[in-house]
Amino acid sequence: MTTTAPDPTTTESAAPTAHLGWAVLALAMGGFAIGTTEFVSMGLLPDLAAGVSVSIPAAGHAISAYALGVVVGAPAIALLGARLPRRALLVALMAAFALGNAASALISSYEGLLVARFLAGLPHGAYFGVASLVAASLARPGLQGRAVAQVMLGLSVANVVGVPAATWLGQLLGWRSAYWLVAVLGVATIALVVAFVPSRTGDPHATWRREISALGRAQVLLTLLAGAIGFGGMFAVYTYIVPTVTEVGGLSKSVAPVFLLAFGLGMVAGTWVAGELARWSVFGSLFVGGVGQGVLLLAFSWLAPTGWWNLPVVFGITVLGSILVINLQLRLMDVAGDAQTIGAAMNHASLNIANALGAWLGGLVVAAGWGFRAPGVVGAGLAVVGVFVLLASWGLHRRTTATQAA
Repeated sequence: MTTTAPDPTTTESAAPTAHLGWAVLALAMGGFAIGTTEFVSMGLLPDLAAGVSVSIPAAGHAISAYALGVVVGAPAIALLGARLPRRALLVALMAAFALGNAASALISSYEGLLVARFLAGLPHGAYFGVASLVAASLARPGLQGRAVAQVMLGLSVANVVGVPAATWLGQLLGWRSAYWLVAVLGVATIALVVAFVPSRTGDPHATWRREISALGRAQVLLTLLAGAIGFGGMFAVYTYIVPTVTEVGGLSKSVAPVFLLAFGLGMVAGTWVAGELARWSVFGSLFVGGVGQGVLLLAFSWLAPTGWWNLPVVFGITVLGSILVINLQLRLMDVAGDAQTIGAAMNHASLNIANALGAWLGGLVVAAGWGFRAPGVVGAGLAVVGVFVLLASWGLHRRTTATQAA
């Protein structure tokens, strides 16, 4: 099982290389906008809290509201939109995304902000799912994994460029300006998609029953579970990276952005590597990512007091995490069968569950008095459990293949 199968709802031939490049760039721009809004709230949390007159922990619920929107929106929109033309669906999703971020900038009440962030999160998973299917359908056989990775590269680049730029703008002109910037990026994505993404039909035979049936398939559930648990290890560390670097590593607060930059650069590098590894083996790449991340999360905990020596470990953790993200996406597109829309979209729902799970478990061990090195151990444990889930999926695949051969 080396790469995802081509999109079965499309019969058009792959686009020429030049045309594919512009189309992928347009799709990646949407990922850049989504990645910017997903993480910029963390950098502007104190400003956001002051803006709506609540405490910083209460303002953090705006981040949770966005994640909840992703979890709810991914399956719901996939079910409703499977039959729609895919370029039109991408435009509609990005329009809803832009409106949700504009509402976030306009709302003055705390309760209204929570609703606006929830609405802004709804298109997130469905956009990446549909964009991945479109990119795979445009690529030549054997290169679908690379095309999907290039789309996801927008999300990675956002952590290096978009989030710092939006954070700086929000601190300079007020937190609302960051959301206005993201809304503008959403509108720019719409223009690029209309200009460069070829028309791709939806699946005229799709029904909500067929799409939702994918969630009853063992391989789909095991893949989602592997993402929701295994990828949570990275977030257990990422959430508490600043106090770990400063309180355990003895570094000043001024160097914390360097470690955050290492996370972003690791995502960019890992996304590129993931596309190349997918040509070798999607399943093998998942094992490399899961096992390697478990080892490095333990190393992060062990090396935490050494300060700067942990910087390459942080980079490596994110490289391996990105390999997981891309290949989980490809795996879901493969095992979902003819319900590919919901299969591709659900990847980001499971990853947002991983975000919440890792941050929550990491917070539990810190609150229990075990210190800021403990989240690294928790993260390693989550990575190990994720690998065992992948082993279960591999065992089921082998048994199914043997039965079919017999």
